[in-house]
Amino acid sequence: MKHPDIASSSQEPGNARRQKLSDRIVVALRRDFLSGQVDIGQKLPTETQLADDFEVSRTVVREAIATLVADGLLETRQGAGMFVLKHQMTAPTQVTATAKAVDQSGNISHALNVLEVRIALEMESAALAATRRSASQEAQIQERFFEFEHLLKQGEPTGAADFAFHRAIAEATNNAFYVEVLDSLGSRTIPCDVTSPYATEDVLSFTYQAGLQREHLAILNAISAGDAAAARDAMRAHLAASQERYRQRLQERRTRYLNDQTV
Repeated sequence: MKHPDIASSSQEPGNARRQKLSDRIVVALRRDFLSGQVDIGQKLPTETQLADDFEVSRTVVREAIATLVADGLLETRQGAGMFVLKHQMTAPTQVTATAKAVDQSGNISHALNVLEVRIALEMESAALAATRRSASQEAQIQERFFEFEHLLKQGEPTGAADFAFHRAIAEATNNAFYVEVLDSLGSRTIPCDVTSPYATEDVLSFTYQAGLQREHLAILNAISAGDAAAARDAMRAHLAASQERYRQRLQERRTRYLNDQTV
């Protein structure tokens, strides 16, 4: 669970630097939870061990732990240590009520609304990742890309890997708020996953998902090249294409309805 790039990632002095390091530890630990590296109910290393792993002070670790406890992801037990409560894909509680309300609907209109928000967020996220990423963060994005590829070839659901790819890009901005917004959307970030009410046979086909992967590759290549403009354009093209795919499905639904009326 070593994260040696955390400590060297900020040159800011005093409280500002400590806060930035704390935020990055929160992002790194959340990633470990969501990726399954740390199981629900598992005990975390001690503050001293975490400080060694992240190469930061115990004060920085303590601030990060406090954030995860407040988010309901960790629990501290007197004399026993720190334990993972859940792998929650939601960030702060102030968005939870809205998230639950949206989750109650299976309308394609909600998928389009989510994609609209993601375009605004992730275009800049991709551009920042192209210029701010560390070597390990770039590797993480590529690993998530190939995880999607592996699942696709195995005929298994790719939604979680799709989310992980986009989340890795958000992490590479080195701004924890990009990650928190994606986490607040949670499973709705990838509305065409097999577990989603939007899922249909055509959406889950190999051809459909291979198309998504080609779009992912354009994003990955631009970020690896350090080309912020190309990364921004590739992300826009990817998410705008997803919007168009959903609009086509709405049109197909209307067409089927009209055809049924003429029978």
